[in-house]
Amino acid sequence: MAPRTLAFFVCSPHSRTGVTTAARLLTDYYLSRNVDVEGFDTDFREPLYAVFFPEATRIVDVSEIKGQISLFDRLLVADETPKIVDVWHRSYERLFATIAEIGFLEEARRRGVEPIVLFQTDVTESAANSALVLKTTWPDLMMSVIHNRGASPLGRDSLAILARYPASGKFVIPRLEAPIARALDDVNLSLSRFTREPPPEMSIVVRAALKAWLSPIFTQFQSFELRLELQSSEWLR
Repeated sequence: MAPRTLAFFVCSPHSRTGVTTAARLLTDYYLSRNVDVEGFDTDFREPLYAVFFPEATRIVDVSEIKGQISLFDRLLVADETPKIVDVWHRSYERLFATIAEIGFLEEARRRGVEPIVLFQTDVTESAANSALVLKTTWPDLMMSVIHNRGASPLGRDSLAILARYPASGKFVIPRLEAPIARALDDVNLSLSRFTREPPPEMSIVVRAALKAWLSPIFTQFQSFELRLELQSSEWLR
C-alpha cells in the first residue's frame, strides 16, 4: 500500500455550522492515537482553532500571497502527517478560487497528497449548491458531509437535505445539552487527553456525557480512515 498524506478542508460558506468544532474533533482524534497533525486556521481575526492547538497550528490569511504560500506549500508536503484546514466562512470563496488558480488538487495528487473536503451541512439550498459546484469543478474530489446536530440542525427534512449534497460519506456530530456543551468552550480542555485521563476536577456527570458523545464521533473517523486504507490497498486492485 503506497503511503498517502491526507489534507482535510473542513468548510462551509456559512457561519455557525460547526466548522471549528469538526476541525477540533478531527485533530483530537489523531492526537488521541499519537499521530502528529499540522493544522491551519484561516480565521486570522479570531482564530479559535489555533487557540485550541497553539503548538500544532498556524494562522493564515488566504487573501494575501504570504498566507497562500504558507498554507499551500505545506499542504503539498507528502510526509504522511495529516493536514487539517479550518476554513473560515469568509475565506471560503477565496480559498477554493486559489485552489483552482494554482492547480492545487492536480499537483497534490502528483505528490501523493489526498485532498479531502469535509463539508458542513445546513438547511439552506445555497450550501448544498456550493458543495455541488466543488464536485462539478473537481469530479474526483473526495467529499464527505458533516451534520452537526447542535450547531446546524436540519429538522424533519434532514434526509432530503442531506441527499442534495454530492458526498460519498456522512459524519454525524450529536447535539450536547447546554451544560455539557459549555465544558467544550474551555480552551484548556484537550479532548485527546480527556479520552485517556479526564480532568479530576470535572463533574462526573459531565465526564460521562462527554465520553458518550465523543466515542461514536471518533469511531466514525476511524471507520473513514479504514475505508481510505482499503480503497488504496494494492490487494484490491
